[in-house]
Amino acid sequence: MTKTIRLTAAQAMVRWLSVQMTEDGERFIEGVWAIFGHGNVAGLGEALHGIGDKLPTWRGQNEQTMAHAAIAYAKTKRRKRAQAVTSSIGPGATNMVTAAALAHVNRLPVLFVPGDVFANRRPDPVLQQIEDFDDGTVSANDAFKPVVRYFDRIARPEHLLTALPRALAVMTDPANCGPVCLAFCQDVQAEAYDYPESFFEPKVWRIRRPEPDPREVEDVAALIAAAKAPVIVSGGGVLYSDAEEELAAFAHKHNIPFVETQAGKGANSWEDAFNFGSPGVTGSACANALCEATDLVIGVGTRFQDFTTGSWALFKNAQRKLVSINLHGYDAAKHGAVPVVGDARITLERLSKALGDHKAPAFDAASRTDWHAAVKAVIAAPEGKPTNSLPTDAQVIGAVQRVARENTVAMCAAGTMPGALQVLWQSAKGGYHMEYGYSCMGYEVAGAMGIKLAAPEKEVICFVGDGSYMMANSELATAVMRRVPYTVVLTDNRGYGCINRLQIESGGAEFNNMYKDSNVAVQPEIDFVAHARSMGAHAEKATDIANLESRIVAARGRDIPSVIVIDTDAVPGTGAGGHWWDVAVPQVGGPERLEKARQRYNANSALQRAFD
Repeated sequence: MTKTIRLTAAQAMVRWLSVQMTEDGERFIEGVWAIFGHGNVAGLGEALHGIGDKLPTWRGQNEQTMAHAAIAYAKTKRRKRAQAVTSSIGPGATNMVTAAALAHVNRLPVLFVPGDVFANRRPDPVLQQIEDFDDGTVSANDAFKPVVRYFDRIARPEHLLTALPRALAVMTDPANCGPVCLAFCQDVQAEAYDYPESFFEPKVWRIRRPEPDPREVEDVAALIAAAKAPVIVSGGGVLYSDAEEELAAFAHKHNIPFVETQAGKGANSWEDAFNFGSPGVTGSACANALCEATDLVIGVGTRFQDFTTGSWALFKNAQRKLVSINLHGYDAAKHGAVPVVGDARITLERLSKALGDHKAPAFDAASRTDWHAAVKAVIAAPEGKPTNSLPTDAQVIGAVQRVARENTVAMCAAGTMPGALQVLWQSAKGGYHMEYGYSCMGYEVAGAMGIKLAAPEKEVICFVGDGSYMMANSELATAVMRRVPYTVVLTDNRGYGCINRLQIESGGAEFNNMYKDSNVAVQPEIDFVAHARSMGAHAEKATDIANLESRIVAARGRDIPSVIVIDTDAVPGTGAGGHWWDVAVPQVGGPERLEKARQRYNANSALQRAFD
């Protein structure tokens, strides 16, 4: 006879989650971020209180940003551990949809548990309930369906017996990894059921390493052996596979230079002689020169986003071919690539064995040296300029770079800094964290907290612009309350400087991006120092680049977040590197500036070529 235990559905969920383990003996779901309201407070809230530190609960300030913290935690842990996030129904749930999309694009595991409507429908419509006039089964949580890997609605207590294992199977699957939404009907959370005791026995979830098909390895090895100028594009999958050393060893053994995507940057040190920096729109000059001339692009763990490929206008060699090493067939077959479906680390080992002692022809190593000299000049501290001139974003990066240590992690997500950091930041191994799959404004402050929680030994430097800070800054208060120290470098250029430059480059008039070009009666003078201090952070304003450097060093002794504000010039870009990006220009009408932009657009778009 099967032994059972009588629990509410909410109690069963948290008890089950508390015994799902990693191979290292830790909980896979480390804990739960929660903002309670009707829809989760009486059921799930009480259950979380009852289980205590066996599955800890943390209070956030906003449903989206506490989910960002969970996502940054999972990214830092290389998808080997994750966190859950719960909210009430209605706006609490839909606040998390943006974060779910971010996790989906970046292939990162997070468990969303929003409250849902009453399964019994007796009190319908309840407060905050969305009613679909044509479909009685729809709730606000259906908005999660396009942006999660697995969706389920817990409308009966016994649904947990199948839904929870499916959820963890997705989150721990290296190929299908991503967010999961278990919409939890609020009345069902409180309903009791006789669950099998065996359901709550500890389970270890192993992250698989799929072996590549030997025939695919053979095909790709032949292409590499025949290539005259191959280039490796190292993506985020290299990090998630723990394949950093294998990629570097492969590159050195077979004499193939590599470039790093936003997600892959920092897998190997910038000092590696085979590391040519970043490709594409925010790419280094030496990396883009390699990519323009290459006859074989070898993608490893990358989805070939448009920034990486220069909107598919970067690879100009008419003879070029594309190889894609990826865990998912969908990614491996993009753009007619020759696919190898398998774990990055194992695939590189198999390929290296198949190639034997083969070495590709020599490449231009001097271009890399020239590039780093150019970077040094761009990020140098300003000299001989008027004392009232504002520093550029590149000079701010230089200030942080000069005082960075081996354990420093530079992180960002949106605005000017992601592109500037990709092209200019000289990352130590493991020293870079960028959310650029979704480029979500508001990720930075919460994400920095998530990184520090996952890696307390790291010094986390959060780069954030004034526009992104204004969108979402409230988890700074959470970091203060939890004593999570990190440093925020807040660059104030008085608007959306990045998009303003894009607007100009696309032939548009400066309009509605900078405060000076917006329809406002008074230009705002926002005191970011006072604002950050009001949430309990240590906050101060840097007077210049040298002062910024000293304040970053001083922040290292604190146990709370430090916010350092510095005014910057909104006009200059990175000053080095870069490539065209496909942003459509109006085909007709407009003044001379639009005509010139159209000419540039037509010339560059003519270079776009998909792989055959």
